[in-house]
Amino acid sequence: MNLDLPGLAAARAVVLVEGMSDQAALEALAERRGRALAAEGVSIVPMGGATNIDHYLELLLGPGRAEVRLAGLCDAAEEGYFRRALERAGLGSRLSRAGLEALGFYVCADDLEDELIRALGVASVERVIEAQGEIRSFRTFQKQPAQQTHSPEQQLHRFMGTHSGRKSKYARLLVGALDLARIPRPLDRVLAHV
Repeated sequence: MNLDLPGLAAARAVVLVEGMSDQAALEALAERRGRALAAEGVSIVPMGGATNIDHYLELLLGPGRAEVRLAGLCDAAEEGYFRRALERAGLGSRLSRAGLEALGFYVCADDLEDELIRALGVASVERVIEAQGEIRSFRTFQKQPAQQTHSPEQQLHRFMGTHSGRKSKYARLLVGALDLARIPRPLDRVLAHV
């Protein structure tokens, strides 16, 4: 948990995300929309997992800190961590999904990769993989016995997590391939909040 507090001192808004692939996707989307987040005073902070949110909220909201607009993005399985941490930080009680969203915290249906694969469709994601010279690796991966019972969407999702750095790489590339009119709601709304 290496939070650059001096660097965040000038931030007017901070988006807390679980990991680096979430950060890559949001930065790519901001770029595609012509937003310069750093110039706007917006920082996207990967926390190294949802369970670290309490620590980050304490650092960002603690005594003596300048007021900062907060937002966040998490996977559906981690929604409870976010909800409880926000409640402990005094930002609400008995928060529903709508309550989280009112605070600027959005939940991906399953996770970021699921949102992007669903928005693009299997064929478009495969074209992105092919453009990266990895389609043969993906086809080999699909033939593995453990993958035989999974849907193409599930196979794509798993493939992206098989090598270090691949999730972040594909998060950026898949956002780059999206039609800007079909941006997954959680990504669209979290950036709109800041």
